[in-house]
Formats: sequence, structure tokens, C-alpha cells
Amino acid sequence: MVAACFLFFGTANAACRDSVVLVHGNTGEPADWANTYNELRSRGYGTGEIYRPSWGSKSCASCNNHDGAEETPVRNAIQSAIANSCTGKIDVIGHSMGVTLAAQQIIKLGEQARVDAFVGIAGAYRGLWSCGTYPYNVWNSTCGYYGLSVSSPFLDWLYGKSIAGRIYSIKSWSDQIVCVSGTCTVGGVHSSRIAGERATYTFGYGHFGLQEYTYSLQADLL
Repeated sequence: MVAACFLFFGTANAACRDSVVLVHGNTGEPADWANTYNELRSRGYGTGEIYRPSWGSKSCASCNNHDGAEETPVRNAIQSAIANSCTGKIDVIGHSMGVTLAAQQIIKLGEQARVDAFVGIAGAYRGLWSCGTYPYNVWNSTCGYYGLSVSSPFLDWLYGKSIAGRIYSIKSWSDQIVCVSGTCTVGGVHSSRIAGERATYTFGYGHFGLQEYTYSLQADLL
């Protein structure tokens, strides 16, 4: 009887956490999240609570955008994470183009109320000057209508829309992708900042270092 009561008590008090979706950047892969994944596991997250979709071409960066085949893996991961979440909610962390892709899928699914925390790392939420300004943009998919040119129809549609209960951005003034043209800002605001964010954090790392080395902060924000 005592053993049975102890078992019930232990089950009733088991940790209940949001599932986490980690969305890599352009031509990236799930393994890019190794440090974040290991940090979450060290904090008690189970393997079934962490989703790392693989999306887009791995060899053609200019081929990827926010329309079509790139969407499906991220959308499926978000849906699965919600369906299997102990709390009924999820947390999302995106890196680079994975920030805008994850945000898009949350909106298109209408699941903003089920996303507790959203962390955007080195994203181009306001666009990339290296892509030009739409419609005078660089002629490729990544910089086009559904891409990351400044004021592209996609980014204009995305900007200002609700995506989560709590939003954070992690950025750098030394980001070799976001700041490649010599400026990190669009309209006077760092392009990695997200409308409606609760806080933003700045580090001296480069574009990929932001993902790799801020894993502890990423986990703290969930």
C-alpha cells in the first residue's frame, strides 16, 4: 500500500513541460542544435519533448524561401509538438531563416495561443540589405517575394503579427549574415529584433556562434 501511494505521488508530481521545437537556418540541419539539445536534456527534457525538423535544400542557399516544400517539415513538427505536449503548449527556438519560417507556420496554423515562448536567434525579421529592397531585390528565391529582401511581401505580411505569449530575440552587431552589407538595422532597428518582443539580448558572436554558444540563455528563456 505504501509503495502504491509513493508511485501515485511520484507520477502526480512528474515534471510537465512544454514541448520544444528547434528550427535551423538556411541550409542548416538538426545537428546544428547539438548544444541546445544537450542543454535541454541536462535540464530533464526527454527526447520525445524536443523536435528538430529538417527543412530546405542543404546545398543551395539561394533556392530556399518561405513557400512550398520548406514549410512542410516545420509545420508538421509544430503540429506534432502541440499534439504531444504535456501542457498543451510549446516553445519554439529558431535560428536565422528558421526564425521567420517558424513564425510563418505558427501564424498559418493559427496556433499563436499555444506557443508560450518564441526565441529568435540571428533572424532577419526586417530583411537583409544584401538581398536588396523589394521589388529591386537580388533575383533568387531567398531574396524574392517569399524571401528576405527588405519590404518583401512576405516580410510585410509577417511583421507585427502575434506569434507567442512571450517573444525574445538574440542578436549581434558582428553578425556576418544579417550585417553583411555594413549595417544591421532596417528603419533604425536591428533586423534580428522581433515586433512585440519582451526582451532582446546582444552578444559579440557571429551569425552561427549566436546559435552555438547561447544555449544556456536559450533554455533559460523557455
